[in-house]
This record gives sequence, C-alpha cells and structure tokens, in this order.
Amino acid sequence: MPIITLPDGSTRSFEQALTIHDVAADIGPGLAKAALAGKVNDELRDTSWLIEADINLAIITARDDEGLEVIRHSCAHLLAQAVKALFPEAQVTIGPVIDDGFYYDFAFGRPFTLEDLSAIEDKMAELAGADTPVARQVMARDDAVTYFKNIGEAYKAEIIESIPSDEALSLYSQGDFTDLCRGPHVPSTGSIKAFKLTKVAGAYWRGDANNEMLQRIYGTAWANKKELKAYLNRLEEAEKRDHRKLGKKLDLFHLQEEAPGMVFWHPRGWTVYSQIEEYMRVRQRRAGYQEIKTPQLVDFSLWERSGHADKFGDDMFTLNIDNRDFAIKPMNCPCHVQVFNQGLKSYRDLPFRLAEFGSCHRNEPSGSLHGIMRVRGFTQDDAHIFCTEAQIQDEVATFIAFLHEIYADFGFDEVIYRLSTRPEKRVGTDEEWDKAEKALAEALDAGELPWQLLPGEGAFYGPKIEFSLKDCIGRVWQLGTIQVDFSMPGRLGAQYVAEDGSRQVPVMLHRAVLGSFERFVGILIEQYEGAFPTWLAPEQAVVLNITDKQADYCADVVESLKKQGFRVLSDLRNEKIGFKIREHTIQKMPYLLVIGDREVESETVAVRTREGKDLGSMTIESFAGHLVEDIERRGRVISDA
Repeated sequence: MPIITLPDGSTRSFEQALTIHDVAADIGPGLAKAALAGKVNDELRDTSWLIEADINLAIITARDDEGLEVIRHSCAHLLAQAVKALFPEAQVTIGPVIDDGFYYDFAFGRPFTLEDLSAIEDKMAELAGADTPVARQVMARDDAVTYFKNIGEAYKAEIIESIPSDEALSLYSQGDFTDLCRGPHVPSTGSIKAFKLTKVAGAYWRGDANNEMLQRIYGTAWANKKELKAYLNRLEEAEKRDHRKLGKKLDLFHLQEEAPGMVFWHPRGWTVYSQIEEYMRVRQRRAGYQEIKTPQLVDFSLWERSGHADKFGDDMFTLNIDNRDFAIKPMNCPCHVQVFNQGLKSYRDLPFRLAEFGSCHRNEPSGSLHGIMRVRGFTQDDAHIFCTEAQIQDEVATFIAFLHEIYADFGFDEVIYRLSTRPEKRVGTDEEWDKAEKALAEALDAGELPWQLLPGEGAFYGPKIEFSLKDCIGRVWQLGTIQVDFSMPGRLGAQYVAEDGSRQVPVMLHRAVLGSFERFVGILIEQYEGAFPTWLAPEQAVVLNITDKQADYCADVVESLKKQGFRVLSDLRNEKIGFKIREHTIQKMPYLLVIGDREVESETVAVRTREGKDLGSMTIESFAGHLVEDIERRGRVISDA
C-alpha cells in the first residue's frame, strides 16, 4: 500500500501500485492533463513510472523549470522524428537540451536549407498534433547496438557501444521513431505545444575536429505560444544588439583568422576599454588593493604545484625554452602567491589585497569562440585577498558591497547570487571545505541576500559565490566571483607570523568583479545597443558647423572642451547639417553641438542629444557643467537630456 507524500506535506494512501499519472488523476483531472513528469525522491521520472513503495512525489507541469526541460528534451526527439520522416537517409546522433532550447545533430549528405527547416517544422507540428503516446522500454546494451545497426543508425550504435556492456538502456518510442534516452519524456507528443527551429550549423561528431562534420539543427520550445513569442521577440532584440555587428558598425574592434580568439582593439573601442580599466583601478585603490603585474610566461612546475596543470593542462598554451617547459598563464592566482611570499608577513599585514589587470590565455575550442564574449586572450580584473580565517566573512561582505556599487555605476541593479559548493574532484580536507562553505553562506545571509545553491559546482580548490547580472532584455550574465581557498597558499609555501609567533598559512580569497574585460565590453555593447553612457562613450560630443564660416569658432570650442578633459571631435565636412546630424546619431554620439552664425555671434553652441532632444543654446561653460553632471551619474541614470 504505497503512501505518497506531496510537496505540501499531505499524504495519500493507495491500495495497490499505481503510476505517477494515476496519482495526478487522483488529485484532480486538471493536474492529470497537465502532468509531464514526476519528481520521485528528487529524481525525475516519466508519468508512466510505477510506484510500488512509499515515496515523496511532486507532479511536474509546464509551469516548473523541470517541466520545461522535459518539453525541450522531448522536442529534440520530435525534431529527429520529423527529419527521419522527411529525409529517411539522414542518421541521428545526439540531441540534448541547452539554454532556452535544444539541438539535434544529423549526418546527412547535403546541407539543410531554410526551406528544409520550414518543412521540418511543419512536420513537427503535424506529429505534435497527432498526440502520439510516448512509450519507454528497457533493452540490454548489446541488443540495443544490434537494433540500431539493423535500422541503419551507425552513429547511435557507436554511442551505445561506448556504454558498459552490463548496463540496461532505456529507449523511447513515439509512432515509428525510437531513440536512446535516459528520459523522462512527455506522456505524448501533444504535450509539445510551442516550438520554433532557429538555425542550422556545423558540428563535429563527438566534438572532435578530426571526425566528420555533422549538421546541427537548433530549436527552442516553451510551455505555450505566448512564452514562445516573448522569447522570439527577445531573440530579435538580441540580434539588433549583437556586439559583433555593432563592434564593426561603430569601429570598436575586429577579429581575424591570423589570431583566432584574440581581439584587435580600434581607437574607439580601446577608449571604452581604457575607461573601464581606469575606473576599476581607482575603485580598487580606494578599497585598499595594491596593484601588481606578474609575468606572462611561467615555468610549468608552478602550475603543477598549484594544481592547475592537472585540472587545466589541456587548456594551457605551452612551449619549451632551453629544455624547460613553460606555460602562458591561464590565470593569475599562483603568481599572486609568489608576490605575497616576498618578505615574511605578519598578522598585522592581513588582510593583504593584491590586484592585477592580468592578461591570460586559454586554449578554448575553436567552435566555442564567440566575438569578444569568448576568446583565447583576455584580461581579468583579478585580485586576491590573503587573510586569516576569522577575517573571511568580513572580507566577503565588504567585497559584496564593493561589487554592488560598481555594477550600479555600469547601469546594472539586479544581481543574482549563487553559492557553488565542493565538486567531486577537489583538493583540501572536508573540514576546510565545511568552513569555507559556511563562511560564504553566512556572508550572504548577513546581507539578507537571496541565493541559490549549486551543489558540486565549486572550483577544485574552494567554494565560490557567483554574481550574475540581468540585462535590459532579460538575459543573465555570470560575471563576478569570490572563492575561498584553504589549499593553494599552503601548496605554494605562503605563510605569515601569527599573533602568538607561530607560522600560519593564510586563507586566500580569489575575487573578480567584471571577469574578462573583453566579455564585459561585449555585454555593455549589447546592454546599451552601442549607445554607451556618456562617461564610457568613445567620444562624448561632436561639434558640427553649418558652413565654412564657423570653422574657426568650432576649433575654439573643441579646444576649450578638450582642455577640460572631455573627449570631443569636430566634423567640418562640406555636407548638409542634417546629413552630419544623422550620421553621428547613428554612431551613438551622446551630444551633437551645432554651430551656425547665430552661435558664433553669441558665443554659444546649440545642443542636441543622440535621442533627438533639443536642449537649446548653451555657453561653452554651461555645456561643460551639463557634461560633468552627466558623466558623474555614470550608468546609474541613462541620460535622456
């Protein structure tokens, strides 16, 4: 007689074994219709799963995050079924869930076209409308290999052959289509109500560039058509804000094949980058950090001692010089310990804060590179705090307040907090991990900050708090981190003299606010659609003449504003003023100063904003004051003046 405990603590007893769907039906017909899966003792199961013992059960619907994942996983199977129906010679490979959707890789003799995608999507709609039941079966590994070979699915058979021979596998069938999958899946194809195929791309079999190229079809799926429409609108908005397109249009940077994953910064883009760096330099100095610079090339033995070689060795660029192995640094932390180690420190010196705009390189897979968001060469606003165990919580709380101020200056007010705890492969003792995780959780709780737990997602040397931002179109970007490390300082010989005269190993806090500068600039480009706040804009104002007669006065205005530290240029081309205004508006210039005969006579400038607002005539001094106020607001209030 199974007893089912529901999320609200209530229980239901049944005379005999029954399925999750039966439990949902017992609660109510509406829930039975909406049920997509069940969470049985924290494990997701199909609604057809048979309950034979007492369990904790939550019925999963499309309103739940897990339900949306089930829909997307099932939609990947629906995609594969549609492709097989239209192109029987295509072979299926893998089709996982990804952020906001899914994809499936196919081996096919020719590239899929946009017309093919449209036909596939129509077929998916037809199959979903048929409301075909989805059934699970268990099959021995060798039998599954034979099955897929017999139906001509060589890739699927190869996947199964890599699974241990004593493992039983689950297969899911809907109509005449069967696929290997752990599940769970929706009860029937009719549960998939809102989806869209988005693009097709190339992908190597099993992610290996030495293997054959497959075709990857991407799609998205949502609980209903309203949510799908909202997502497609966000995609359209994101396309307009694509930092790669705006970077070219606004002449900020470029990338080229001769330096894959490395950024060529143009003068306008480097101005933005430099403003961010100088801002962070000032903020960190005020917060008690000392700025340092460490080598790019370091003997490989240091990375072995720190533990990075074991964890990140494949991602490091290495070379041999004079029969010594070196690595171009992929991160800064071991080098910062070397600076700490120079000269014996006392407990009075702690906390000891070191910061570096550290240039790092990692051998990211070529397929993962994405504009300046994912690169191989990047700079981090990296810092490390050496402190005592008793100082951890105060330092973390101080850092969180510091981080909030900085994010607000860049125009981000909504921060998401996640605490990542010990991974399976790690260094350090369980006692050290207990103390580190407790300190981070208490710092978040002390600040009354809502946070999510990410079990097993910590770094190999310590737990971390991840700070993510939500942008203006709802996308979430993970940026800052603070990590507690009891291990690396000891591995690299760091010590300080404690109050009792003994030698102790300091705790090391790894922290970053912006993360990669390159990625952060890309995020800012997309957040502001290239219209940077005035304090960050490559140029803050442009002076435009109406005729050649105003050229000398224009030069005087530019010179005066430049002497006051503003980034100003002039456009004295023999073009109509309307043309020049439109052109500089397109270039996202914050202020346009128009000068005609009247302005020359009155020694003023006619001020317009890039939004098209006419601020009227101002003296140079008045405009300079207005500009100072706008710059001082930073990104906290986007100027509509």
